Amino acid sequence: MRAQAKLDSNGRKLVKIFTILDKHERKPARLVPILQAVQEEYRYLPQEVLTYVATALDISPARVFGVATFYSHFAIAPKGKHLVRLCDGTACHVKDSVPILDAIRKRLKLEGKKVTTDDMLFTVETVACLGACGLAPVVVVNDQVYGAMTPAGAVKLIEEIIAREQS
Repeated sequence: MRAQAKLDSNGRKLVKIFTILDKHERKPARLVPILQAVQEEYRYLPQEVLTYVATALDISPARVFGVATFYSHFAIAPKGKHLVRLCDGTACHVKDSVPILDAIRKRLKLEGKKVTTDDMLFTVETVACLGACGLAPVVVVNDQVYGAMTPAGAVKLIEEIIAREQS
């Protein structure tokens, strides 16, 4: 039985969750594609949505959470509008990827373990390899690859995004 959804932004998203579940015939075996579609809608997997999916599929919330945390492509914390991924694989690391990360984090005022800016504009992540070793060091911003990156070049990319967002 479906709950009545209000048509505020959360209600519209809940309607979308119903559609996703229906598309996958509410089959527990389709959990991974369901979570992929939910993440596409929300940009991450909110705890309350994971619980709802578990209930709708008649499986335990622990199982759903386990799948969501097992696969690295799922996010259980909100991500910023712009995803900045810095490769720290061997080729990139040897070509000084760490100072690039430091420059990005400093510009965005990300300290400690914090990876998303307070305004939810940026999330910064490091990855083991982006498969572009010949372009090392590599930064990917929203699926756009930037090779032979420098700390100054990375900060310039961030500044350009900020300028576009403010215009």
